[in-house]
Amino acid sequence: MGVYEELIERGLLAQVTDEEEIKKMVNEGKAVFYIGFDPTADSLHVGHFMALCLMKRLQMAGNKPIALVGGGTGMIGDPSGRTDMRQMMTKETIAHNCDCFRRQMERFIHFGEGKSDAIMVNNGDWLLDLNYVDFLRDVGAHFSVNHMLAARCYEQRMEKGLTFLEFNYMIMQAYDFYRLYQDYGCNMQFGGDDQWSNMLAGTDLIRKKLGKDAHAMTITLLLNSEGKKMGKTASGAVWLDPEKTSPYEFYQYWRNVNDADVLKCIKMLTFLPLDEIKKMESWEGAELNKAKEILAYELTSLVHGKEEADKAQEAAKAVFSGASSENMPTYEIKRDELKDGKTDILSILTGSGLCSSRGDARRNVEQGGVTVGDEKVTDSKREFSAEELSGDGIIVKRGKKNFVKVCVK
Repeated sequence: MGVYEELIERGLLAQVTDEEEIKKMVNEGKAVFYIGFDPTADSLHVGHFMALCLMKRLQMAGNKPIALVGGGTGMIGDPSGRTDMRQMMTKETIAHNCDCFRRQMERFIHFGEGKSDAIMVNNGDWLLDLNYVDFLRDVGAHFSVNHMLAARCYEQRMEKGLTFLEFNYMIMQAYDFYRLYQDYGCNMQFGGDDQWSNMLAGTDLIRKKLGKDAHAMTITLLLNSEGKKMGKTASGAVWLDPEKTSPYEFYQYWRNVNDADVLKCIKMLTFLPLDEIKKMESWEGAELNKAKEILAYELTSLVHGKEEADKAQEAAKAVFSGASSENMPTYEIKRDELKDGKTDILSILTGSGLCSSRGDARRNVEQGGVTVGDEKVTDSKREFSAEELSGDGIIVKRGKKNFVKVCVK
């Protein structure tokens, strides 16, 4: 089975411009492909995970990845799938975020000088110095406004009002592909399925200006069984940076996926052989919990390394067995932050990230979803003293699968 056939078998591919040509290119290791990453934060998150895994799979088959970071497009912000305008960032913030991305990508793909080694390119190198009038004459003349307004990537922003700033994003992304084709021989772009319109704009620009064929292929969006994007928790996004989302929290996120989603995630995100995954399709009940542990361990190993995955798995098993563990996620409260030497359960739940707000915390407490040690806490005013939080502290649970050790320092 070629890598293209494997991508289909794993349910990773959504749309392609020319299936036979793309299949031939990637199976023979002749694709020089790029995926764009706009540096909107100082860490990649689960939303980028499939793109990173795809880059790894294709590089393993001999294809060359280009990681394009948006030092230029990040100054505008991608309007795709949004109802509001993105926050404007400084050049310094964008540069810092790009550096952070590189370090995280190195866990997935190999950078270097070889034929299939990855390179990182910043589109700020060509976008930030463009002459506006020259750009309009050279590139803008090839775009139909009527066609652009019908694009899916602008759909939600049109409801509240698409700014002219954002309207330029498609043209800039198309110009990226054009420059990468010329400067690096990049013949293919990959991206999320919500980027299809932008990607086609790039292939069209290359054809109109150079008379050459370039290709586009989109990745299936990572959705749960309810049709919602995966990668969100009560406390926000699931990040790849261990300082933002600890390896234990990352492990727990995948350990807690719905039964209906676990095999799909194993197939799409892990590198386990398809024959091995196929055997899991008949698993039910307790066996599905085993599948979730496999998923959580494999993905935590990919992002944080085997040692951290081992620690996270050990901590999770220790918590479920009622034992303590030094690897359990810990929320430390400074003694001088205590009011009269005490803190309340709502502050603990929100401060630790177990709940997203005091309202959310209050609902969980009053509905019987919070346990401290072996005691269910139903009083939202319940307080804990510095003495109770000293030493090994207390273990606070929200629901059956979310835990944190709380102590004072």
